[in-house]
Amino acid sequence: MTCDRLVCANCAAPVSEGRCPVCRASRERLQHQEGIFGALTPAALIALLVALVAVAVLARGFGFAG
Repeated sequence: MTCDRLVCANCAAPVSEGRCPVCRASRERLQHQEGIFGALTPAALIALLVALVAVAVLARGFGFAG
């Protein structure tokens, strides 16, 4: 999850701007929780999944997988 669209309940500003201490703390916490796939958008994750399925189908068609 990214903080691009989140609005702070404390100051009503976008969390990505980090205007108040609550925004800055939330932004910092989200950046630490992202992990390997945290920066990917849902569309990019779907495209990655489609590519993985396509590779699996091609591998099976060529007899590489069981």
